[in-house]
Amino acid sequence: MKTEIAQRMKGFSPFYVMELLQRAKQLQAEGRDIVHMEVGEPDFSTPEIIVEASLKYIQMAEVKYTEAAGLPVLRTEISKYYKNTYAVDVDPKRIFITPGASGAFLLALGVTLNPAEEILMADPCYPCNNNFVQLYGGKSKFIGVNANSDYQLTADLIKQNWTKNSRGVLVASPSNPTGTVISEVELGNSIQQVNELAGCFFSDEIYHGLVYGKKANSALEFSDEVFVINSFSKYFSMTGWRIGWLVVPEYFIDPVERLAQNIFISTATHSQYAALAAFTDKNILELEHRKQQFEKRRDFLYENLLRLGFEIAVKPEGAFYIYANCAKFTDDSFQFAKDLLEQQGVAVTPGKDFGDNLSNIHLRFAYTASIAKMTVAIERLERFLCQ
Repeated sequence: MKTEIAQRMKGFSPFYVMELLQRAKQLQAEGRDIVHMEVGEPDFSTPEIIVEASLKYIQMAEVKYTEAAGLPVLRTEISKYYKNTYAVDVDPKRIFITPGASGAFLLALGVTLNPAEEILMADPCYPCNNNFVQLYGGKSKFIGVNANSDYQLTADLIKQNWTKNSRGVLVASPSNPTGTVISEVELGNSIQQVNELAGCFFSDEIYHGLVYGKKANSALEFSDEVFVINSFSKYFSMTGWRIGWLVVPEYFIDPVERLAQNIFISTATHSQYAALAAFTDKNILELEHRKQQFEKRRDFLYENLLRLGFEIAVKPEGAFYIYANCAKFTDDSFQFAKDLLEQQGVAVTPGKDFGDNLSNIHLRFAYTASIAKMTVAIERLERFLCQ
């Protein structure tokens, strides 16, 4: 008799794009040229100064555990970063270094969420967020959003959808998949609304730094009673290093540390020493240059998708995604994505990965490839649409 799979796994949704990615790799192995616009991983390599810092540490042959909260010197650097970037003072003791942003979510929800309690979040949104909530026995309450609110939650939406079972609200800005940024006023109002409801406010800020033509506000500018999730993966180009961080309210320091001690022990030490180099002036200069390239890529892709007939209700202001309405061409974006891959070798992400809110007529395009490669993709996409 086989052991039964835990009931919680029934609620875990798969990444539908992984099916496409697996097929794309198979086609590549067969000699096909594939343009990847499906995975949210920049094509830029980790900056050399970060790699050198890691190698220097590893060569010392003393790669040991750190304390569960992370290297004190790295936590201090992040605190300085908040001061320089957002003009806010954050005690380094409130900052926890985690195995990627995923580790930060696990800690934040682990110390706040009880079984059957709800976390409010926008639809569309990043699919793993729901699975993190389900892991702890909680429930995600998805709120359909549209261009009227820049695909972001608002204080009014939070108030309208709050119930006796609600525990908190998750806001992602810039968001995945829409790339939109919540306004300064709406972020402040939303945090105030959640505080009045005695809930927890979780701010996903992993795409901060990759914002074009405006400033993204951190939730910490409005309150110390928030949980802020960030990562070295996106702006800092350190995806495979698996390192992020979490900022918590002061009275959550002890429980978060105890949870981290038990489920992580510590984040990879060489990654922490590598991350220290990420804040140097030389590296920030390189990252800002890369951001300028992302902005040019966004503009190129945005203009060409509109030219081909896709509808984009809100021009993305951050991250590296465009969430495009493809209703003119199909009412089954998943099949559209599969056919596009098979026939033209262009890989994109179907809307069903991000929720139920008109997902069947949306596709996410990642501009993580060069303009030269995206030019090829646009030519192929145009052929696909004209056949």
